[in-house]
Amino acid sequence: MQIWVDADACPRRVKEILFRAAERVGITTTLVANQPLRIPQSAHINALQVPGGPDVADEEIVKQMQPGDLVITADIPLAAAVVEKSGTALNPRGKLYTTDNIGEALAMRNLLDELRSSGIQTSGPPQLSKKDLELFANELDKFLRRHK
Repeated sequence: MQIWVDADACPRRVKEILFRAAERVGITTTLVANQPLRIPQSAHINALQVPGGPDVADEEIVKQMQPGDLVITADIPLAAAVVEKSGTALNPRGKLYTTDNIGEALAMRNLLDELRSSGIQTSGPPQLSKKDLELFANELDKFLRRHK
């Protein structure tokens, strides 16, 4: 089992939690982005730079991940592709996406996308809070305990 990170938009504080977890449990963690990334020197942490373009990092993650892997992403379509491939997705706010809830999350995302396309302004997500980070760290720890 590995952790894959959709790193282009992943908050720095979430990456720091992931770096500590990778070292603590010795799990391979790969950050995928279309720009150079700064990562700590570690046998467990890797960076993969992909060419620029829409969804290139997402496609690379789906291509390389295996069933049972964990993907960190706020991108709902990527989370849906991960779940479809028998993986699990965790967003930076601590929401775990599984076969039980990804359909609803994707439907809501598509509805909001349609509203924005028709000119209706929707608010973006609130700023990442301390509580969000705690939820993320707790869900990550639970997942790692179940899968180690």
